[in-house]
Amino acid sequence: MQIIGFCRFSYPAEGGFQVEHERIEDRIAYLYAPERMEERLRHFETICLPGLRAQTDPDFTFVILIGSSLPDAYHKRLDTLVADFPQARIVARPPGPHRKVCQAVINDARDMSLPCLQFRHDDDDAVAVDFVATLRQAAEDCAALCAQHRLVGFDWNRGFVGRPDAQGLRAEPTVTPFWGVAQAMAVQPGVRQSIMNFGHAKILNFMPVVSYTDQPMYVRGHNDYNDSRQKKHVKPVDLPRLGHEGEAEFLARFAIDADHVRRVFA
Repeated sequence: MQIIGFCRFSYPAEGGFQVEHERIEDRIAYLYAPERMEERLRHFETICLPGLRAQTDPDFTFVILIGSSLPDAYHKRLDTLVADFPQARIVARPPGPHRKVCQAVINDARDMSLPCLQFRHDDDDAVAVDFVATLRQAAEDCAALCAQHRLVGFDWNRGFVGRPDAQGLRAEPTVTPFWGVAQAMAVQPGVRQSIMNFGHAKILNFMPVVSYTDQPMYVRGHNDYNDSRQKKHVKPVDLPRLGHEGEAEFLARFAIDADHVRRVFA
């Protein structure tokens, strides 16, 4: 079964952000501000990509949506970061309605005559190295359910909140359902709706969802530029520093190398 991961890398959509801007030009200026872009690229390199590159089941496509206005310097750095990641496909689009553009890009990457598994992924999050294999097995286990419904959701709710910095990693375990990371959807042939047509916290309002809590499956990135942290009155989160044992777990489970983090964030 075809599996497609989808990531928006600072794509200037119309809608789709909790932080509002009056004009699309204001949104582009905010997204492409040098300080913000440097942080996004560091998280993408050290947190997002390692676990995806290390998937035990490499049979998937990872679509990265960028704006056609992304400055060439950042586009080239993205190209370099995914040069050794053959599943990655960078797609550039001009600004447009968030859900409509994301749906079109995902559908362009799939064979519409076949069933499809889709997962959403932010550029500062991580999934476990066996996420694709586990997702494929979950769909097989739920084959009867998937055959009866146009859409079926899958949600792995155990993982970590994590923050990289020049000293390594801060993180703590969490069980948080419908957080949007390690979340997927089975789509029947011909169905044009995609996983990006649904808010991650509301997916259970529109389809049956199977949840799993048996093993940590994600790292939810925490940083100063999280869209959800730009509103007023958002409290800071003080995460504990990982020791050698915790760093070893992150390397084994998510392919996140604390030494690599220290070098990149130094």
